[in-house]
Amino acid sequence: MDAIPLTKLWADFQTDLGIPDVRWQILALVLCFSVGWLLARLGSGVLAAHDAQRKNAPRPGAEKFARVWWPFLTLVLIGIAKPVLARWISVDLLRLALPLVASFVLVRLAFYILRRVFARDGKGRSFILLFGRGFAGLVWTIVALHITGVLPDIAQFLDDTLIPLGRNKVSLMTMLQAALSVGVTLLVALWLSALAEERLMKLNSMHSSMRAVLSRMGRALLILIALLLSLSMVGIDLTVLSVFGGALGVGLGLGLQKLASSYVSGFVILLERSLAIGDTVIVDKFTGRVSQINTRYTVLRGGDGTDTVVPNEMFVSSPVQNLTLTDTLVQMTTRITVDYRTDIDLALRLLEEAALSVERVRPGPDRGPGAILVAFGADGIDLQLGFWVNDPEGRGGVLSNVNRAIWRSFQAHDINVPFPQREIRLIDEQYRAVKEHLNTNTRRSTPDSAP
Repeated sequence: MDAIPLTKLWADFQTDLGIPDVRWQILALVLCFSVGWLLARLGSGVLAAHDAQRKNAPRPGAEKFARVWWPFLTLVLIGIAKPVLARWISVDLLRLALPLVASFVLVRLAFYILRRVFARDGKGRSFILLFGRGFAGLVWTIVALHITGVLPDIAQFLDDTLIPLGRNKVSLMTMLQAALSVGVTLLVALWLSALAEERLMKLNSMHSSMRAVLSRMGRALLILIALLLSLSMVGIDLTVLSVFGGALGVGLGLGLQKLASSYVSGFVILLERSLAIGDTVIVDKFTGRVSQINTRYTVLRGGDGTDTVVPNEMFVSSPVQNLTLTDTLVQMTTRITVDYRTDIDLALRLLEEAALSVERVRPGPDRGPGAILVAFGADGIDLQLGFWVNDPEGRGGVLSNVNRAIWRSFQAHDINVPFPQREIRLIDEQYRAVKEHLNTNTRRSTPDSAP
């Protein structure tokens, strides 16, 4: 029973192949696909050769976008061939191929934009794959409904179905158009902001903080424009947003002032250039290297590998120690006590030589190690060694290495490091009481002798 439809379908196909108009359309489709593929390959080769000639890194996403070029160029060629061949033959097959190829271009373009926006750091691929499959299924379903002629009836049904919203009624078609326009415009805005951010990050002549500010402001501006355009495309009066703006202002004044302050502080930090990626800072009780500066918070990575999320408001309203604001040099000190019989000049020289033996200590000529006599203490002479480290990262290890070098040098030159000694004296009454107590304990612990 199943062989009859297949046989009839094959017979109909052979009959159609006997029609000259069908053969010409098939030949035109083959040529369009072939020429589109060749042009896409040539374009990718030209871009790669241009980057190699300028010794640039490969363009991010260029290989993925090459997959969009082929169906797009094919679509353009089919669109050109259709009116040309329509002068002499019927172009029903080309008219059918146009929505199919257009949907293919749309799916490929959507995958490319999603990867560029949400998976630039390699994360979120599973979400993009799931969302992309759902979007592709939706697009192919709409194309199938269009080809079969059912789509106009469904569109009319959605347009006639009204949903009450307050005092007004909105059709399902209008709601779907609004959601689609908002989603598309936001996606395009995020894609353009990602492209602009990549361009800005390549400008080494501009400060990193200024690049981050321009990137954040550009993204916010593009999102705002996308929202306004999408709402106006649907037909929503933008004057009603004034009410929403007033409510937002009241909300910011009452409960969101901390959140708004953090956002504003983020732009202030980036504009003032008081912080930059890689700086080592101390704010409140947190210490670490700045790894991220976002619009609301900054991430500090501590020496133990922990990440601390600090609101940007703290960097504006609290005192901040930036150890690398002007340069990366940091001064460190260590103190040691020597015996009163020690040759002080020799000890001071050994301290400086011990610091110079550590690799990360700055040798000079400026800001070199220096040793001084601090005070004459109760147990010995107090000496202090000051030295500069080229990088504040891992200061504890440098201090440990310097102390170990000092200890080895002092042992080699027989320099004594005294330690506190205390002498206890007992007066006669206390001595007799302690002695009697000890004798009593001794007699109790001694067993009785046998008779």
